[in-house]
Amino acid sequence: MPALQSSWLDQPIHYDGSQLRSHWILETTELVGDAVVGFRGGCDVALAEMADIADLDGPGIAGNDLVHILWESFEQPDLLLAVHRQRLLAAQAGEVVRELAPGVALRREGDDLFVGDGKLSISIATASTVSALVHFAVNATPGGAPVPTATLTELGIEPTAFGQRLLERIVDEQLTITAARAMVRAKGEWAAGRRDTAGGADR
Repeated sequence: MPALQSSWLDQPIHYDGSQLRSHWILETTELVGDAVVGFRGGCDVALAEMADIADLDGPGIAGNDLVHILWESFEQPDLLLAVHRQRLLAAQAGEVVRELAPGVALRREGDDLFVGDGKLSISIATASTVSALVHFAVNATPGGAPVPTATLTELGIEPTAFGQRLLERIVDEQLTITAARAMVRAKGEWAAGRRDTAGGADR
């Protein structure tokens, strides 16, 4: 598997759900292949762009200022794998929050992060015909959300620093996953290895 590429985009981008599609990262950054990008901007997901059926009758998905992570993988456009990555990403985001705000009473419920009654994050995983896609975002500053929220600035966390550290965490995790997979022998190979060691190597 090629290394996961990453980029932090300095320009603000208003997320409306249309960015969660094949090749948006390529068109925006010229990164070819598996990539994860981060950016900051508002959010107002159009009804036609909502991928989660549970959100269709909900209060909406919106906020004035969020840190967004968008991840596209072409290796295997599998929805189950995308959901696993979404959950791992949420857990990693929680780790970064705790590192930057020690002692915060943060909890994870599936792919969502909460502080008290405030919802800190939003996310979705989906798949196209050619790739798996994940969007994960964390409220940076208060305002614009249709539900009670928690935000990074309220926790004393600088949003851009959080986003950049989370990007690094995602890439590092994928590198170690790739290495771990490459280090595993097929079932039965280790038994043959023990016999070779016990009997001495052929000369």
